[in-house]
Amino acid sequence: MKIIAVIPARYASTRFPAKLMQDLGGKTVILRTYEAAVATKLFDDVFVVTDSDLIFNEIVAKGGKAIMSIKEHESGSDRIAEAIANLDVDIVVNVQGDEPFTEAGPLEQVLAAFKNDPDQKVDLASLMREITDEAEINNPNNVKVVVDQSNFALYFSRSVIPYPRDKDAGVRYFQHIGIYAFRKQALLDFYSLPMKSLEASEKLEQLRYLEFGKRIKMVETTHVGIGIDTAEDLEKARAILKDI
Repeated sequence: MKIIAVIPARYASTRFPAKLMQDLGGKTVILRTYEAAVATKLFDDVFVVTDSDLIFNEIVAKGGKAIMSIKEHESGSDRIAEAIANLDVDIVVNVQGDEPFTEAGPLEQVLAAFKNDPDQKVDLASLMREITDEAEINNPNNVKVVVDQSNFALYFSRSVIPYPRDKDAGVRYFQHIGIYAFRKQALLDFYSLPMKSLEASEKLEQLRYLEFGKRIKMVETTHVGIGIDTAEDLEKARAILKDI
């Protein structure tokens, strides 16, 4: 299988504008993320896909590979699908642009879902981690996922799922960790399909895949990414970098 990583990189982040171009120990956040993805040595190629000349030039000037988005996009999947449409590739891994400490371990976990799938039943693979703290479970910013007996996703929600009507039922709660790997065709299909009511309501693009019958294999992990969503997160990242 030919496997590539694609890093969707929007300049105009709502919560922290221009966060990907912020300085992190002498390099921009997006450059560190790109270099971290390359350093895993898991990919035949790594690309940043962006709507920003600044980000494009930052990556290319440092010897990296970048692709300019042609259209405006509602989601990361749309942006990636446009970029890889004419590339010769089997599996595409979405690496978050604001995770400069990306490591090989969790990426290997999602890729294993395809390597152990001779019948090609898996359209996408992603990660989930168990959460037990009630505040985490109830937090709508933590997307929850429920799965079947084979760990295929049944539904994703910002709400508490399943609802604990019987608190002694032994239910485990899982938070969705937004690292994805896709078969190329699943991405291209997504790009051509309309947004339906579930995705529009929850603002979760993975629901479009489920609404149109795609199968998402969830892999349990203990991984917790270090993302940069706020100025405070950036300061934490700078402190972490000093300790490495």
